[in-house]
Amino acid sequence: MPAPTTNADQSDATTTDAAPLVRTVGDRRTLEFTPGDIQSEMLLSRPHALVLDYARAMMGFALVNPDPRHIVMVGLGGGSLVKFCHRCFPRARITVLEVRADVIALRDVFLVPPDDARLRVLHVDAADYLAHNRNDADVLLSDGFDSAGLPSALSSRAFYADCRRALRPGGIMVANIFTYDPDYAGALQRLNDAFDGQVIWPRAVAGNNRILFARRPGPAPERTRRMLTRPGLARPGAFGWGWSNRLLVRALLVWLASRAV
Repeated sequence: MPAPTTNADQSDATTTDAAPLVRTVGDRRTLEFTPGDIQSEMLLSRPHALVLDYARAMMGFALVNPDPRHIVMVGLGGGSLVKFCHRCFPRARITVLEVRADVIALRDVFLVPPDDARLRVLHVDAADYLAHNRNDADVLLSDGFDSAGLPSALSSRAFYADCRRALRPGGIMVANIFTYDPDYAGALQRLNDAFDGQVIWPRAVAGNNRILFARRPGPAPERTRRMLTRPGLARPGAFGWGWSNRLLVRALLVWLASRAV
């Protein structure tokens, strides 16, 4: 029998969204902002595993930079990306930017580790934070949504320009955008403009989620230069085929898990 639904206390006066919903059914625990619309999913038996395809695909940045020093995340959600990165990138600092206090309050429910020397979860507006930080991140994961979808503040021309400046030269931004979002084409164009057209995405790896990789120009290690000159990756736009991209993501996750602490 499904466990009762939990409504997190609405404690963030900056948002008018309804309280997030936590549902537990058997081994599966989900976070939803709108009933039935899953934002994050965790297996209780394997809390560090990435369950949803889009989250797995976002780890593709490790093909270019497998050893980042600082990972910045926009949006905590159920903490899937945080837990995986904290475990599989043991030398990286991780900073999470989350505007909703009621989402942060659920970190223990989703077994997100406590803050320590490597991990900080900040209750801040991500757009404001990134506007005041420069050359600070090797990887920037943008996965912030509310009940209406991708907020305009997290897909504006100014936001993407600030994301570029927040990255160190050679840094990678990974953006998750729904292909059915009414502003998808506009958001893609603004991201493309901010990164001088250096935006690529793998075909058919995450359903309606389009996972976009944008790189700030700058010096890069030899491994990174080799990856970026591979056929398909060297040209902006979509690359690969669905079956080959899914196999690549699966192999990458196995390799990253082998490094887990």
